[in-house]
Amino acid sequence: MKEFFKVTDLETARAWPSIFPQMEKEVQPLDKVLGRVLGHDIHSDINLPDFPRAIMDGYAVKAVSTFGASDGNPAYLNVVDHIAMGTAPTKSIKPGEAAKISTGGMLPKGTDSVVMVEHTDAIDDITIEVYRSVAPGQHMIQIGEDLQANQVVLSKGQKLRPQEIGILAALGIEAVSVYRHPVVAILSTGDEIVAVTDTPEPGQIRDINSYTLAGQVIQAGCQPMVMGIVRDDFNALDHMCRAATEQADIIFVSGGSSVGMRDYTIEVLENLPDSEILAHGISISPGKPTILARVGQKFFCGLPGHVASAMVVFHMVVRPFLEYIGGRNPDFNRPRICYARLQRNLASKQGRVDCIRVRLLQEGDQLSAKPVLGKSGLIRTMIEADGLVCIDKNTEGLDKGSVVAVHLLPS
Repeated sequence: MKEFFKVTDLETARAWPSIFPQMEKEVQPLDKVLGRVLGHDIHSDINLPDFPRAIMDGYAVKAVSTFGASDGNPAYLNVVDHIAMGTAPTKSIKPGEAAKISTGGMLPKGTDSVVMVEHTDAIDDITIEVYRSVAPGQHMIQIGEDLQANQVVLSKGQKLRPQEIGILAALGIEAVSVYRHPVVAILSTGDEIVAVTDTPEPGQIRDINSYTLAGQVIQAGCQPMVMGIVRDDFNALDHMCRAATEQADIIFVSGGSSVGMRDYTIEVLENLPDSEILAHGISISPGKPTILARVGQKFFCGLPGHVASAMVVFHMVVRPFLEYIGGRNPDFNRPRICYARLQRNLASKQGRVDCIRVRLLQEGDQLSAKPVLGKSGLIRTMIEADGLVCIDKNTEGLDKGSVVAVHLLPS
């Protein structure tokens, strides 16, 4: 029987992504970059906005003209201009004067604030009463208040969300360099695995992991390439792994990572050119029988066959590899964590990190974490879970009522 070797702790495993090269870059138009990773810093070549803008409908004024205004003692101002949208004002406004303006309009010279139309009444065509004073800068945006010229507004390694794409559009940038999506080959191994279209015979199960892993791969910003089911045969697995290393940037083998006479994954890895096994076993539960390896410059991962184990290992160990290889800068990739009060005691074995699936419940103004208990082969436990509570390897357990960090699963 094979023995586990090179068993490593979780912290060490999570430090290895940087040994792999990142993807090459490609230029894509703005309508194609949602969710992509930016390949270079973006500098602003303009102030944004480059003119003072109103953010309320009302009247552009010099703030001092409104000081002391109230319902019982309004300020009276002469309306000397109407600012048309999309045009530059030509008149300079003096104290005691006002210019009618709409949201987004350009403030004329001599003004430093906007009185909301709701706080005024028109006495006649050229005079208004103002019932609220405004401070300089109120209800307007100053030149460069959003962005300053020559400022670094986006950084290499940032994931582009709608708001980042909006900034690019505001700067007049039509296309940007982004990292190519890594292609992840997914192989499911085992004589007991059958296609989802087949009716399992006794002792057989449908291939769940290809689909759950493909979904997680997409959530991590990569492109899955499902290569199907491989039987427990050295030559078949060797052939498929060689094909995967030729066609993909990252290789996953689901199943075949445990200790057993039919475990060919390690033998195949040792048979592949320029391969190095980084770990055969990680001190994490569920998911100890995990293989991390390098084949040439490519990341190879042998994931547990049990679906919950594979998904937990992906989230806690594998996802950082994919995100780094895909260009993500860790400084812009902070884990999504919330805090909740534990609903029950949790026991743990020292020497490993126990990842407990939990469901989050709102109880008044607090969140509580309800453990979702079940064996690592139960996909139901992942369906019910909102996140993971990780018990440190040096901790024997957690007490009911403790406030715990919950590592949120992608929604």
